[in-house]
Amino acid sequence: MIVDARAEVGGRLAVVTGASRGIGLEVARLLGEAGARVAMVARTERDLAAAADAVGGHALPADVTSPESVRSLAARVVEWAGDSPEIVVNCAGAFAIAPLVETDPEVFARGLDVNLRGPFLVTRAFLPRMMERGGGSIVNVGSIAGRVALPGNAAYSASKFGLRGLHEVLSAEVRGTGVRATLVEPAATDTPLWDPLDPDSRPDLPARAEMLRPAEVARAILFALAQPPEVEISVVSLRSARR
Repeated sequence: MIVDARAEVGGRLAVVTGASRGIGLEVARLLGEAGARVAMVARTERDLAAAADAVGGHALPADVTSPESVRSLAARVVEWAGDSPEIVVNCAGAFAIAPLVETDPEVFARGLDVNLRGPFLVTRAFLPRMMERGGGSIVNVGSIAGRVALPGNAAYSASKFGLRGLHEVLSAEVRGTGVRATLVEPAATDTPLWDPLDPDSRPDLPARAEMLRPAEVARAILFALAQPPEVEISVVSLRSARR
């Protein structure tokens, strides 16, 4: 890696959502290896505790779709670490594929809750302290489905296109404050979100062997975070070179 991640990330306090598996777990791992203190957030306490033990993070179970749970999370981060985070990475995600007319309204609502409402609530909880300090980084993990129309992605695309809009507004509002905003938009990534769909058995879906790996997306996130404070990488678009 060209940049020195430890120089820019070491000693900093980070909050990573969706940290029990997939991209979030790999982000927590890399941040920890770079010397950051990492608060790992996910809903399922047992899975989160095991993940935190594996990578040396601190488990803080929370539901990022609940304002009350996020408020409690913010207080528990300060109680544990003594301050609010300098780095926030929103990785929690929900994913489902179906034609628009076959998409259950509850599935649609769940996608908006996790993929859009969650990052909004978490960012809203931690941004004021970042702006007060005059520095910090917020990374939202979007998707290729947030900029390209893909059949069957009505629920997912609605949430990820929305997240892209949220990022653009956030980026405009923090400009000049010292706070940086980054949107990372990976193509299909081999995470447990694909498990219910069994993509290898479906010709309309990418094969797992052709997908990005969570660690590859995490390295791109770390690269953005490891830039000098005066450099903001606004949008990162990733695709697999395996296909």
